[in-house]
Amino acid sequence: MRSAEFDRSEVLQNAMQTFMEQGYAKASMQKLTKATGLHPGSIYCAFGSKKGLFLEAVNHYHEQKRMAFSQLFTTDKPVLASLSLFIDNTVQECMQNTCAKVCLLTRSLNEIEGQDPEIANVLADNLKQLENALAKQIEKAQQQGEAILPDNALSLARFFTMGIYGMRTYAFTHPNKAILEEMGKQLLRSITTD
Repeated sequence: MRSAEFDRSEVLQNAMQTFMEQGYAKASMQKLTKATGLHPGSIYCAFGSKKGLFLEAVNHYHEQKRMAFSQLFTTDKPVLASLSLFIDNTVQECMQNTCAKVCLLTRSLNEIEGQDPEIANVLADNLKQLENALAKQIEKAQQQGEAILPDNALSLARFFTMGIYGMRTYAFTHPNKAILEEMGKQLLRSITTD
């Protein structure tokens, strides 16, 4: 049997959008086939199962976020300026999408927690990678004498991550730009010495 040819990235992007809009449980195979343009057999052949498609969609989402993060922090800007842009981007994402599509990780963590250890571990690992990337940037800022608290960089990164995902969760029911911007400013103030 010849395998179907398709643009894997496009399929994962469309599946990712469906999982963001519907959640894991409500993203039926019928909805996923409509979104991806693949027949159920092609999805099973390429991804093994709905769960396999979901895990690849999560990895696709994570890779997009990792690339965006890298672009923010590979400039000559001070780290604090990049952290501020990171917050601004989070607010913009919350406002550009409906509350149901703010963040695949946020939605999935809230829905799947305790139900599927493999999925929970993948989601937790994605958050841990963000924490570690933030910790490296915070440590760099501390070494360069930026106005950031001298606390343990990983602890500050965990607090910052909690704040970012708290904002995303808050946006589910309160998609108010002014409130989210104030929350972001407060988050940044909470890790600085000014």
